[in-house]
Amino acid sequence: MKKRVGALVAAALLAGCAAQPMDGGGVAASEADSASRERAKAFTDLAGAYYSRAQYKVALDELRKAITSDSRYGPAYNIYGMIYMDLAEDRLAEENFRRAIELDGKDSDARNNYGWFLCTRGRYDEGLAQFSAAIRNPLYTQPERAITNAGLCAERKGDIALAEANLAKALKLQPDNPNTVLKLAGLNFRQGRLTEAQRLLGRHDELAPPSAESLWLGVRLERKLGDRAQEAAYGLQLRKRFPDSKETQLMLTGQFE
Repeated sequence: MKKRVGALVAAALLAGCAAQPMDGGGVAASEADSASRERAKAFTDLAGAYYSRAQYKVALDELRKAITSDSRYGPAYNIYGMIYMDLAEDRLAEENFRRAIELDGKDSDARNNYGWFLCTRGRYDEGLAQFSAAIRNPLYTQPERAITNAGLCAERKGDIALAEANLAKALKLQPDNPNTVLKLAGLNFRQGRLTEAQRLLGRHDELAPPSAESLWLGVRLERKLGDRAQEAAYGLQLRKRFPDSKETQLMLTGQFE
């Protein structure tokens, strides 16, 4: 019996030691938190790579590991939001974008992505507000992304002047950004300014390899201009390079408008 009492006392003492760590315990806890954060980041980076290849199931598995490692790692919720947006799970997408921003209000990538989600759902003013918040962050390393998206959002809203102003501002910040050049070419095409659209598309082709988006714009642009040979050349490239893209399917089914 005495041995059992002694064991209980020893256990109590050990518990007391655990509750009140010796010098260096705070450092150990801090190191553990840092390790958890690093694991969360590694899993989130993997999830982002899988997301970019539309491997959503594997990406979601990696994100679960990230959240298990560190439930307060905001970028994981941002990737969750993008996946659920693509899957048209709007409630889950919004919940995760909002969680990412709640954890870090200065996460401009999350605000940019949430803004685009809102714009694609017809909530233009809310989306534009998120882009503005992203751009106001002086530490945001790629403000041209949010400015470009603000331009596209303004066009969807029907505010062409604001759309052009934002795209011009993004292009001024980074004149050789192929994505911004292509988006401005698309805006000019939709506004009927075909010569300017053609010039900008040519500029894009100097800056970056052709994409399904740029080739599809080329097909429709040359069709409008009446250059059947150039239209066919763009179309051939689109079929060969991106046979499974939505742009190729639109072309093959004759949906040019």
